[in-house]
Amino acid sequence: MIRPVPPATSLTTDDLDYVLPDELIAQHPPERRGDSRLMVLDAGEGEPRTITTFAADDGFLAQLRPDDLVVANDSRVLNARIRVQRDTGGQGELLLLAPADTQPDAQAGRCRWVAMARPARKYRPGAAVTTLLGDAEVVTVERTEEHSQTWVVELPVTLADTPAWLLAHGELPLPPYVTERGQHPDRYQTVHARLDGSVAAPTAGLHFSEDLWAAVRARCEVAHVTLHVGAGTFVPVSDGPLTGHVMHHEQFEVPAATDAAIRAAMSAGRRIVAIGTTSTRVLETVYAEPEATRRLHGSTDLFIVPGRPWACVGALLTNLHLPKSTLIALVMAFHGIEPTRATYAAAIRERLRFYSFGDAMFVHGPPVESVE
Repeated sequence: MIRPVPPATSLTTDDLDYVLPDELIAQHPPERRGDSRLMVLDAGEGEPRTITTFAADDGFLAQLRPDDLVVANDSRVLNARIRVQRDTGGQGELLLLAPADTQPDAQAGRCRWVAMARPARKYRPGAAVTTLLGDAEVVTVERTEEHSQTWVVELPVTLADTPAWLLAHGELPLPPYVTERGQHPDRYQTVHARLDGSVAAPTAGLHFSEDLWAAVRARCEVAHVTLHVGAGTFVPVSDGPLTGHVMHHEQFEVPAATDAAIRAAMSAGRRIVAIGTTSTRVLETVYAEPEATRRLHGSTDLFIVPGRPWACVGALLTNLHLPKSTLIALVMAFHGIEPTRATYAAAIRERLRFYSFGDAMFVHGPPVESVE
């Protein structure tokens, strides 16, 4: 049974805005995974129960119940940022976003990707550029549309071999607000990542060390979904009413074993704990649908906003997100509009660290009603 959420008035971009001091944007991860701070809240309450350390005795593990089902995104970040030299001698970069070929030709030994190009106007259709790492040739095929920053590019490798090729020729694509370079790449991967495909990390999972993740698995049942995070995660909401915003598509998959675990948990009225907004979007995409028409893989452009019914997520672990982002809207949908504003004000007051390498919040939601 879908848990209703009180309807909200029509929100606009301005409703998702807040003022964040620049010094609170985390430029590097904490020294050790789990050293980040954690706000613990009840949905609808703007003031936290406590502010603690993620790995402390009263931290994340203490929020779990023995019968919880914890669901995490196991997508792994590709080395999708490719620094290149153009045939004119100038340098630039390509950020691979998603495969452009729905049926790539493995026999050709090449594949095409949609990529964000910088500076976009300096590339020419059919021109070859050379990677600065590894000295390989990439062909810029065509601009996706006039004046767009995105191009279709052709890599000299099959789609299946792209992750290995990128290890030699690409770099990890840290978010644009991380201006301090030289970060250790392993800290922008979750310890449970296993399937290559994202261009940004599912950052709520970055707080877990190997030991802490093992402790979660010992405490309660854990399952994985996959959502390959696209660069659209950085795109601000379109100005004006939220109804005018067009979400980016992202590929997802729910393994059969995970589906069985989720259906069993929902039937028993057990709480499902989503690790991050990416896991949340998969769960709400799939389990809001009737079982007869449910798709366990495909693409989703679900935009979760206040007033949308919730299908199965009963608690949410998430980082502190960018102003005017779709992720703020998702948190407001789960936690409440005014409580989210009050929570973010408290986070700023307490000098928590924001965004990908920053601190986290755990929101206990109301119980999900059992499904007949």
